[in-house]
Amino acid sequence: AGFVRGLERIGGFGGKADVLASCEVYAGDPGCYRQSLEWIEAAKPVDLQRVARQWLSQGDYTLEVLPQPPYSAAAADAVDRKSGPPVTSEFPDTVFPELQRARLSNGIPVIIATRPGVPVARVSLLFDGGFVGDQGRKPGTASFAMSLLDEGAGEFDSLAIADRAERLGAQIASAASLDTAFAAVSMMTDQADRSLALLADVVRRPTFPAHEIERVRKEWIAGIAREKLSPEALAMRVLPPLLYGAGHPYAIPFSGSGTEASVSALTRDDLIAYQQDFLRPDNATIIVTGAVTPAMILPLLERHFGDWEPPAGQSRPRAAITAATGSSGTRVYLLDRPGAPQTSILAGQLMPSSQAPDRIELNTANDVLGGTFTSRINMNLREDKHWSYGARSSLTETRGQRPWLLSAPVQTDKTVESIQEIRRELADLLATRTITAEEFAKVRNRDVRALSGQYETNAAVSSAIGDIVRFGRPDDYVRTLRARLQGQTDAGVRQAAAQAFQPDSLTWVIVGDLSKIEAPIRELGLGSVQVLDADGNVLR
Repeated sequence: AGFVRGLERIGGFGGKADVLASCEVYAGDPGCYRQSLEWIEAAKPVDLQRVARQWLSQGDYTLEVLPQPPYSAAAADAVDRKSGPPVTSEFPDTVFPELQRARLSNGIPVIIATRPGVPVARVSLLFDGGFVGDQGRKPGTASFAMSLLDEGAGEFDSLAIADRAERLGAQIASAASLDTAFAAVSMMTDQADRSLALLADVVRRPTFPAHEIERVRKEWIAGIAREKLSPEALAMRVLPPLLYGAGHPYAIPFSGSGTEASVSALTRDDLIAYQQDFLRPDNATIIVTGAVTPAMILPLLERHFGDWEPPAGQSRPRAAITAATGSSGTRVYLLDRPGAPQTSILAGQLMPSSQAPDRIELNTANDVLGGTFTSRINMNLREDKHWSYGARSSLTETRGQRPWLLSAPVQTDKTVESIQEIRRELADLLATRTITAEEFAKVRNRDVRALSGQYETNAAVSSAIGDIVRFGRPDDYVRTLRARLQGQTDAGVRQAAAQAFQPDSLTWVIVGDLSKIEAPIRELGLGSVQVLDADGNVLR
């Protein structure tokens, strides 16, 4: 199963090119993998014991060091390297399957993307209500519940679920993100029925065993503690609530992990309540990708999910993503890390939703500023000034207002100078040094040419379909994305940047040794300055 999944990709470890090249190098036959698979298929326990006794028992090890073979002039003449590597002049178009839609008898919508070739498929159930489902609940409930689905379900405990998945060559996954949650199985097509039965148990009949809850709880609380020890992770816990304001569904640590207090207080009943409220057929979309057809997969989906009914008398919860009020003016929040060798600078502001019509242009503007290695901010702080190992900015995809986040870990003695450079770069982008035609073309060409390699795997295709569902996009969104990327104009990108970026209304979260950086930062006079603890509480 692992070999088959690897063949979804062209390159990478275990991809088609890797398999062929390895066989050619080591065996002189690019098709040697066939013999290897036959050996594995035919192996008996006695063969494994014999090989183990021969190679893993106490014995000898001989290492021979030989001189490098003499350089062969004949081999050198076979390839002309004077002109450098070949220049690529033609780029393939996006390969994305056509989507076919159906419904189960109970109304669950099904989206199928048939991808013939490798005999593997992925079935994912996408549910509305990820981290935003924690509204009115203990923070961290959604992520905690989704992480426990495969720790006990139906008649199986966690070990039995893992054992059954291994015997089927299947992989079960479940998790929550900001707007949605999912549970999925990657399966061999000849094991589809039994694999879907396992997925149905995990989604429909989780048992949330008490001993597993306690085990995972300890791991979860330790993970929150680790987040607070990492300056950047700590800043990501503190910044979103400051950006969105108290009570907003996104005003939470973006890891979705909650707090030590909330996770400590979670009960089995809390997890069951989340599962019953959100993991229900009238809140689900089934996404199928891989070497299956509607005629093959729909009867199996009907068998395992068609009789699923929502809880009687309970309406489907909906998380309302209201507009954040935002803030005017610059705000600066400091967190102390005595003795820290560097300062972690995070800055953020809110931008239009991923459903906004100029989303693509805004992504391009962000890539010019800080979204790529050769972006202005990284080239400035890393390549020119050598103050940072890497500075970047990003736009998270969200149904509500998107957070624009800039991250720059810098050496402590250059904290103030780095803040000044970041502010200057942002101001220049909007005024004195607007996006150039060369910068625009570089980002656009990268995005267009990368499309052909973005959808090699079932997981990648499933994720793209999930975004179509999540953001209400047309079914041909990916197939027409190339044209939309190429259709951007310099003026459109500049206009999107000018309307979205607000350099005078940034929220800064700066983590470092305050004995060295607090006074200089206050002297900058950026705006109000407050010192917070690791939980975001104001100390002074």
